[in-house]
Amino acid sequence: MSVAETAAKPAAPVVARSISHWIDGAERPSASGRTAPVFNPATGEITAHVALADEDEIAQAIASAERGFRVWSSYSAAKRQAVLFSFRELLNVRKRELAAIITSEHGKVVSDALGEILRGQEVVELACGFPSLIKGAYSESVSTGVDVYSLKQPLGVVGIISPFNFPAMVPMWFFPIAIAAGNAVILKPSEKDPSAALWMAALWQEAGLPDGVFTVLQGDKAAVDGLLTSPIVESISFVGSTPIAQYIYETASRYGKRVQALGGAKNHMLVLPDADLDLVADSAINAGYGAAGERCMAVSVVLAVDPIADDLIVRIRERIGRLRVGDGAGVDGVEPDMGPLISGVHRDKVAQYVAIAEADGAAVVVDGRDFRVDGREDGFFFGPTLLDRVPTDSRAYTEEIFGPVLSIVRVASYDEGLALINSGQFGNGTAIFTNDGGAARRFQHEVHVGMIGINVPIPVPVAYHSFGGWKKSLFGDAKAYGVHGFEFFTREKAVTARWIDPARRESGDHGGINLGFPRNN
Repeated sequence: MSVAETAAKPAAPVVARSISHWIDGAERPSASGRTAPVFNPATGEITAHVALADEDEIAQAIASAERGFRVWSSYSAAKRQAVLFSFRELLNVRKRELAAIITSEHGKVVSDALGEILRGQEVVELACGFPSLIKGAYSESVSTGVDVYSLKQPLGVVGIISPFNFPAMVPMWFFPIAIAAGNAVILKPSEKDPSAALWMAALWQEAGLPDGVFTVLQGDKAAVDGLLTSPIVESISFVGSTPIAQYIYETASRYGKRVQALGGAKNHMLVLPDADLDLVADSAINAGYGAAGERCMAVSVVLAVDPIADDLIVRIRERIGRLRVGDGAGVDGVEPDMGPLISGVHRDKVAQYVAIAEADGAAVVVDGRDFRVDGREDGFFFGPTLLDRVPTDSRAYTEEIFGPVLSIVRVASYDEGLALINSGQFGNGTAIFTNDGGAARRFQHEVHVGMIGINVPIPVPVAYHSFGGWKKSLFGDAKAYGVHGFEFFTREKAVTARWIDPARRESGDHGGINLGFPRNN
């Protein structure tokens, strides 16, 4: 294997702990009798058993959130803002605690875990300025003595269903804005890495958030369906695979809820012949193998406009050889570049896609299957993999792999590359690498994708813009965070008011009776 392995000391056996819900401002042990195992992906050991909620616990969580909403929504904007600032400061001081928790259950390297926390913190900071973002509007004297104004009010109880790959950042795309606007949140984290949610719940309590305003409901499909069908839950925010996003959207919409359901992706990087190939190779490594490819904004396909493909492959392969793969927690204070995948099942699924590509005629340039790390032989490791000449009708090209597999597809021109991107079922993120401003401007206009990078491989928008794709990458009308977030978590009332002038009231001149439709004379 050409990729550097990081040897690790044998891990000490661990005693599996129990992970419960957070309801009414405290951890609530589960009585359902159902649990799911939580692994340390670097060792393959079961470190905990997380509760899977039953109907009673789902009802308790929703009832607690409803009570919390009544309290929180009555707080002044100034008091809500103070709690948000306190949460922001506590998170900033203690973020390394959260990063260590993420690494222990997800497997990503600690610096990457810190990176996701910092990106989530951007949304917390945006939410701290919420009073200026939820102001209504006022129109004076639209008719004689009549004013019209609008109010933005919270929805009530809102549900967030988050994925395993970003157990802190993705929930923070939603809950800071939802809470700032006066809502109560029920977070259903992934059962694969559930502890980060409990840590954040305790931090909210320390920041002064009333009980019930931030609830953590552990569980599986039963918990999800409980949120989707509850008449009390007003909205659902979701990030995950496209089939589940579509299910979330269809089910929640049928029950009259607002929905923002972000699905899967197959992100392409179009490389024109004039691009800086060293920049491209570095970007492909970072975007293809960062977080072991387990992110919806990962670049999984490089569209290389000939004749640069061979040269680019040489540069990417050389960089792969320098990558260190190992336990994300590091060894003797030294972190690897890439950690394990989330589970053995997922590792095997990624391996199947490599086999499919090979069977369909792709060349396996670097093979990450059967990768092992000394001292972590039972970990869920998969080495960075590079495929060349991947057929565009192969499932390895058309479907999301969600692992450290980078595919090279050779195209003859810009137009052929653009057509491939636009013909796909997803429209999440894409990037173009070129030194031609005209080509880049044409690309941003013509490509059918929601988020575009120009010489930027992972174009995740900053917090005051909004995150979301097109086509089967987004179901619902609202993207995550930014202006879309505040619109999603509030609803507007329009008030038409008339106050009679005291002088006219004394004379009895109030306008008289008119049975016609109201109009402005």
